[in-house]
Amino acid sequence: MNSIVGAIGWHMVGAASAASFYAPIGKVKQWSWETTWAVAGIFSWVLLPIAVSASLLPDFTAFYAGLDSNTVLKAFLFGCMWGVGNVSYGLTMRYLGMALGIGIAIGTTLVVGTLIPPMMHGQFLSLFTTRSGMVTLAGGVVALIGVAVVTYAGHQKEEQLGVGAEQFSLKKGVLLAILCGIFSSGMSFAIDAAKPVETAALQLGVQPLYAALPSYVIIMGGGALVNFAYCILRLALKSDLSFRADCSQPRSVNIRNAAMAATGGTMWYLQFFFYAWGAANVPQHVSYVNWMLHMSGYVLFGALVGLALGEWAKVGKRPIGILWVGVLIIILATNLVSVGMQVDIEP
Repeated sequence: MNSIVGAIGWHMVGAASAASFYAPIGKVKQWSWETTWAVAGIFSWVLLPIAVSASLLPDFTAFYAGLDSNTVLKAFLFGCMWGVGNVSYGLTMRYLGMALGIGIAIGTTLVVGTLIPPMMHGQFLSLFTTRSGMVTLAGGVVALIGVAVVTYAGHQKEEQLGVGAEQFSLKKGVLLAILCGIFSSGMSFAIDAAKPVETAALQLGVQPLYAALPSYVIIMGGGALVNFAYCILRLALKSDLSFRADCSQPRSVNIRNAAMAATGGTMWYLQFFFYAWGAANVPQHVSYVNWMLHMSGYVLFGALVGLALGEWAKVGKRPIGILWVGVLIIILATNLVSVGMQVDIEP
């Protein structure tokens, strides 16, 4: 029981960090989004994964040199896949707006990232033939309903505030949101593909809570490649963007912006730091619930953070009431998943 509580608790801590990381990034002024995102990424995808792994491993270089090349390649490429999903968020928002774009993308990645790994391991039928599988699957369905309700509330908020998509197009937007969700699931696939890296870390004596962290050097390296390439190309090709112009701001502005971007990047990394802690406490036969817990928790805390930051201050009671219904549904889903994790694997 304590293990289950720990699993859900740490996943929620990670999800809260994921839902909050953009708050400091949003405080960056007089820098382009591309420069801000790249600086944040240096911390989230490069410095922190390397620093944490270097502190855990007795010989950093020898550890990675000894890994199976196929494992490394798969984890890296799935990391790149996540990177493509990450940079496509902007287009999704342009055609659908924030609420619908994020809602459809998150719903897609929740389903795809949860169901595909057990399918790849030949465990898909256990979702329907075991008590644990059926209860956790029910939790996933309820979580998806909760995401849909929160998304609807967000769309109602945007309509009341007069905030809309830059170039609304339902057909283009839905297609892009689904593709974005599928590619964003690359992080789930990468974590699954990198299990041999976790096993290798355990064999070296790394504690189970930390054993998955060395795999992030590879996974986030793939995501970093795509994200940095996107930012550099944008800065190089767009006449209204310039890294040099960003850096020419007053020293006090640059220091503050760098600190805010670094804080946001650190919070982004911490979501998967605590994801690893949560996953270490999830029973192996229901390991597919990790992604479901993370993504539903992300939506849950995204709603709560929005309320705390006053984003709903000028919205009527009805959208806020719908939002709270969605929050309660996601909490119910989390409890269902908790029950499923405690049920015996046999039908």
